[in-house]
Amino acid sequence: MTPPTPIDALVVASAEQLDRSMIERVAHRRTRIVLAPGLLAALTASRRATLGDLGGDRPVYGVNTGMGAMAGVRLDPAAQARQQNTLMVGRAVGSAPWLRRDQARALLAARLRTFLHPAAGVSPDLCRHLIALLDADVIPAIPLRGGAAGEIIPLAHAGAVLLGAGQVLDADGNAVDTAPELAAAGLEPRPFEAKEGVAFLEGVPGLTGLATLAAAAVRVLLRQIVVGSAASHAVIRASHDPMHPALADSEELAAVLKTQRALLGDDPPTGASQAPGTPAGALQTPGSPTRALQAPVSFRVTAPALAAALRAVAAVEASADRALNAVTDSPAHLDGRFVGTAGFAGTDLATTLSALTTALIHLAELGVARLHRLLDPAVTGLPRQLSDSPGLHAGMVTVHKRAVGVTHRLRRFATPALIGTMETSLGQEDVQSFGFEAAECLGEAVAGLRDVLACELLAVHQAGQLGGPPEGLAAGALTALDEVAAALPPGTADRPFGRDLDRIVQLLENGWAGRVRLPRTTGPG
Repeated sequence: MTPPTPIDALVVASAEQLDRSMIERVAHRRTRIVLAPGLLAALTASRRATLGDLGGDRPVYGVNTGMGAMAGVRLDPAAQARQQNTLMVGRAVGSAPWLRRDQARALLAARLRTFLHPAAGVSPDLCRHLIALLDADVIPAIPLRGGAAGEIIPLAHAGAVLLGAGQVLDADGNAVDTAPELAAAGLEPRPFEAKEGVAFLEGVPGLTGLATLAAAAVRVLLRQIVVGSAASHAVIRASHDPMHPALADSEELAAVLKTQRALLGDDPPTGASQAPGTPAGALQTPGSPTRALQAPVSFRVTAPALAAALRAVAAVEASADRALNAVTDSPAHLDGRFVGTAGFAGTDLATTLSALTTALIHLAELGVARLHRLLDPAVTGLPRQLSDSPGLHAGMVTVHKRAVGVTHRLRRFATPALIGTMETSLGQEDVQSFGFEAAECLGEAVAGLRDVLACELLAVHQAGQLGGPPEGLAAGALTALDEVAAALPPGTADRPFGRDLDRIVQLLENGWAGRVRLPRTTGPG
């Protein structure tokens, strides 16, 4: 694969340097990793200590014993020599759909990050092989749906590629056999050595990588919703009263309200002039009077809902940071012992991902409600359904119906993935966190919310065509709406609006309204 931009090298002298922001850069091929000599020396020392403590007859889970319900089965030396590789091939039971290429790269980068902790006890050579896969962009085909028991299924697919088995993604995202791709990249298969196989299967690097990418995408989408909802606000000439800075009960809400006021062209609150007909105390742009004393509720509560989503995404980012810095190996090599841990569970990340999913689905519901109000001439003063010829042309009514269907579908993803205890391994693994399921639900919420926003933006565009540009919008918001207009065909008559929506969704995916910035808060994330 050809990188989208020149790749800078990050010389990693300590594990902490490979943080969430760097994992995102590695996922998108904007940074390549080089391990500094001092870090390689530290890995060599921790590997030596691990091998030393593996000597003797003490049972070590997944090294000289079986795994799961087979943990009580001791392995002889011959079986131990084979087991670290068979751990991969016997657990690579997933199928398509596969993770996207950037998601799989994020998994590998997060796996590397956790291997830099001495508790993992893996060799520098294994770390170098992971980096070689990333550098050559030979990326494992990893199932999107992770099954149960932590991440053993998706991680087994990733580990099998190191062995020269399994499948990797081709340029089109299809799964192809690994061996020819390794050879073409000048790479050799690399068997797992003592404890390295079980270390590869433990922890939550997949969920950590997925959360990292999802959080970044959500921050972009929330900024876009601020712009889109402000434009709708201008279309109906809603009162700015709910944006008064004194109403901010948190840093997040203060940031949203400040951005809304800026997009709507408000002067600073002190000394703000009042337009004729503006309710007393309202913050309103001169010459842009309100149509009603109070806007519909969906307009008034959008800012608090955005603030809640900002807090939720910050919680996801904090969870990902904890996962990157925590001991997630099991058994972990600590104080000369091999200690069983709960690092594979992913409870923290699954919880915060599900909370963010709920916040985004609520924003989709608000978007559908705002869109419906845009169709009402009593609210906008524009033709019914935003039709240029009511009765002959449907206008935006069916666009709204698409948004309704999308949002109704999203409700099924609001159930937290943690809910629903299911046993595996004959009861040894009697509770699951289903982290990949939590990430998939969040991905559905992001895509659905983006679709609903596209529907709202199309309606805003149609309103502008019928009634002129929304009054009071600042230059940044108008520029963003011009970008939407430039992507669409001229005219207001009915046409296959699905094509228009596809173009707007593409704009959103490409970072539409990038000049608008939400002020960052001082909290986590």
